[in-house]
Amino acid sequence: MTSTQLKQVETKRLYQHIADQIRALIQSGGFAQGARLPPERDLAQQLGVSRPSLREALIALEIAGSVEIRQGSGVYVCRTPERSPNATVALGESPSELMQARAVLEGSLIVLAAALITPERLARLRETLDGMRAQIKAGRSPLDHDRAFHVGIAEMTGNLVLVRMVTELFDERHSPISARLSGHAETGQTWAAALEEHETIYRALEERDPLAAQSAMRSHLKASEIRWTETG
Repeated sequence: MTSTQLKQVETKRLYQHIADQIRALIQSGGFAQGARLPPERDLAQQLGVSRPSLREALIALEIAGSVEIRQGSGVYVCRTPERSPNATVALGESPSELMQARAVLEGSLIVLAAALITPERLARLRETLDGMRAQIKAGRSPLDHDRAFHVGIAEMTGNLVLVRMVTELFDERHSPISARLSGHAETGQTWAAALEEHETIYRALEERDPLAAQSAMRSHLKASEIRWTETG
């Protein structure tokens, strides 16, 4: 067999493995059609996984049509299609791992950004925050301004590789699993909290305090991870 005949083996993400376990339980009759699954805390304990990882798996199953997530009620088993897949396809990077990666990267580069801050760059950041506030007040998603804020800080470093990495990690939130999770978790309240955290980051940059900026960025991304993957 030649190397051209070999196919690269895909590394399955944790949420895929968990979703496959739950699907197998459903298909074996462990949960009947229309039945409500155990509460997240109990199901996570039974499977020996974290609640964020379980939530990602449930989102993957919802996209596949195997379950329905009803806010404030629970997760219910849908009618199983005649040709139901046996394995969960990849729907994007794990949202919780994505946020952890962003905290490592952006929590480091902001130290350099704080050293290179200029009045012009601060003014551009101020504009993104004002735009974010206006969108929230109007009841619209401020996602574009959120993106501009984080990419704008990366641009302050003058390092195009870092800018590309921040951009790619941020845009991963448009993957099927991240987008569906956002639909369940994001509200005007969560966006307002994110805005205030951005303001804290801005003030640290304005004061040219690299340690305060680093702490504020890491705190913001950790809080975002919790809002995105552990609540809702």
